[in-house]
Amino acid sequence: MSENEQPSHHDQARRIETALNEVLVGQPRVVRQILVALVAGGHVLLEGVPGLGKTLLVRSLARALGLPFGRVQFTPDLMPTDITGHTLYDASTERFRVRKGPVFTNMLLADEINRAPAKTQAALLEVMQERQVTIEGQAFALTEPFMVMATQNPIDQEGTYPLPEAELDRFLFKVLIDYPDDRDEQELTRLVLDGAIGSNLDVAGLEAVLDTDAVPELRAERDRILVDDAVLDYAVRLARTTRDLAGVERGASPRASIALVQAGRAHALLEGRSFVTPDDIKAVAAPVLRHRMQLSADAEIEGQTSETVLERLLETVDAPRQ
Repeated sequence: MSENEQPSHHDQARRIETALNEVLVGQPRVVRQILVALVAGGHVLLEGVPGLGKTLLVRSLARALGLPFGRVQFTPDLMPTDITGHTLYDASTERFRVRKGPVFTNMLLADEINRAPAKTQAALLEVMQERQVTIEGQAFALTEPFMVMATQNPIDQEGTYPLPEAELDRFLFKVLIDYPDDRDEQELTRLVLDGAIGSNLDVAGLEAVLDTDAVPELRAERDRILVDDAVLDYAVRLARTTRDLAGVERGASPRASIALVQAGRAHALLEGRSFVTPDDIKAVAAPVLRHRMQLSADAEIEGQTSETVLERLLETVDAPRQ
């Protein structure tokens, strides 16, 4: 590439992906799904046990994009106004003024979101859907791009609360992060001991790889990715079939159909294509659908999981020929 030649949008996305993979060793699938969600314009719920780098990933993404970053540590005593902000009386002016909360940023890390009760979690509903915050009847728009990345520990751990259905549906993806394999864990340990990467969430050494206009440009390019009617029909059939699958008590909403297509477009962009294929839809089906299905009690007793149901779904619904 010449000095004056601008990198393609595909190349820009890959530069971010490379930078994140150097920080989050052994989790390329997770990194790819986070980037797909970023380009698709959605929010992400990251689930995994402590110590797997969930917080590090979010901080690194904000750093790599040169975007402002905010963090809220969710605890049982956290109040909704601790997230959104509140009004207070200013004695010097004898007036009430608004103190904005940490949600007023570009990338918000909602750390251990399921440590707080539903009332506090609900403070994010308006923020995630409408990109605005209402304080004492006054609406404040958030600055784009805005993305919530929430982390949670597995729901069967002590001291956690299930997320409300309405909030779950506002997350584009639910991404599962698991332990790295033996080789990657050895490499991670070696890099930390050698000082190549930090072990205390310090991302100061990570340079911004793109400017702040990159995300809007990537999203504009996403909208130009072509979606054939047959591929769109396939995405809708996947979402609709979840409502009739044996063992599923509650299937995915129409929001899931939209999410599958938008995420499929973003995936196609990262793959360097100008059109969406059925494989793009399949690649994003699990993170789009796994948190939008509620299994029946009988299915859970039988040992079924969202993952096994999703496997059955992809086998059941015929994909169009490419």
